[in-house]
Amino acid sequence: MRQRKFGNSDLQTSVIGYGGWPMGRGMYGSFDDNEAISAARTAYENGVTLFDTAAIYGWGYGEKLMGKAIKDFRKDIILVTKGAREWDRGNPDRRAATFSNSDPKRLSESIDESLERLQTDYIDLFLIHWPDKERPFSEPMQVLEDAKTAGKLRYTGVSNFSVDMMDECRKTSSIITNQIGYHIFDRRPEREVIPSVVENKMGIMAYGSLAHGLLSGSWPADKTFEDDDWRASGANFGISSWGDENLTANVSVVEKLKGIASEHGKTVSQLAISWVLSNPAVSVALVGSTKVPHVSENLLGDWILPETTKREIDELVLSQGSGVGLPGMAIAT
Repeated sequence: MRQRKFGNSDLQTSVIGYGGWPMGRGMYGSFDDNEAISAARTAYENGVTLFDTAAIYGWGYGEKLMGKAIKDFRKDIILVTKGAREWDRGNPDRRAATFSNSDPKRLSESIDESLERLQTDYIDLFLIHWPDKERPFSEPMQVLEDAKTAGKLRYTGVSNFSVDMMDECRKTSSIITNQIGYHIFDRRPEREVIPSVVENKMGIMAYGSLAHGLLSGSWPADKTFEDDDWRASGANFGISSWGDENLTANVSVVEKLKGIASEHGKTVSQLAISWVLSNPAVSVALVGSTKVPHVSENLLGDWILPETTKREIDELVLSQGSGVGLPGMAIAT
C-alpha cells in the first residue's frame, strides 16, 4: 500500500487507515466483537499502518475493543485517538448527554484513561475531537504538549476545527493534522480548511470516506437503521445526504457511480476511496468496518483515479446529488 506523510512531519502512514468508529458499541448498530477484532487485524495484515479511534466511540468501548485488536502489533502501527469529548455517566441516554470539554485537568485524566483502555503506554497521534468554545484553545493544546513531554503522546492534532481555530492551536502546539469529514458527497472542506492545512504544511485525515455507508453500494432506497445507530437521524454533520428527502435520489446517484467504477474493474466503495485519495492534501482516508469481507474490499481502494474520471464523478454528484455539502457551504463546527 502507498505511504504518505502528514505534511512536513516525519510521521508516515498507509494511505488507507482503519477507522474505529463502528467498533463503538451503541453507535453503529449491532456487531460481533470477535469479528470486529478480525476485521482490524485483516486491515493490518494487508498493509494498513494507521488505526484510529476515540474515547467517545461507544463511550469508551471502542477504545477497549481497539486495544484488544492491535495488542499483538501495537509497536508496528500509528495509533490515533481523540479526546475532550465527554459524556454524562449518569444519563442513560449517553448520546444526548455528550458534550465537548477541554478542561485541562479533565483532559489530562482522559489521556491516561485512553492509554489504559488501549492497553498501551503511548499514543502516536492524539487529537482534540471537537472544539470546546468555552475556553481558549491554548489550554487543551498545552495539556497535549505536557503529555508529549511526559512521553505519553508523540504528535498532536485536531478534528473538526475551522481555519481560525487551527491558527490559534498552532500558537501552542505544532499540530500536524485536522481530521475532517470529506467524501464524494461532502466537498465543504475544499473551500477553506484544506487550503489552510496545505499552507501550514499539515495533512488531512479524511473520515467518512464512504459517506458513512452511502457509498458502500449496498443501501436500498428505503434503507433503515437500528435504534442505536447514529445514522438513523438522517443527519450527516450538517448536511442531509441520506435524510428521507434525499436518500432515494442519492442511492440513484450511487447506482450510476457503480457504472463508472465497473469501467475500471472496481467497486463503488473502491472508487470512493480513490476519489478521496486523489486530493494530495489527504494523508490518509479512514474506512471502518466490523466485517472482514468489507475491509478486504475497501483496501483495494488504493489505486490512482484518472483525472477524467474524477471530473465525471464530480459532474454527476454535483448535478444530481441531493443534500450534498458544496465547497461554498460553511463547515459545521
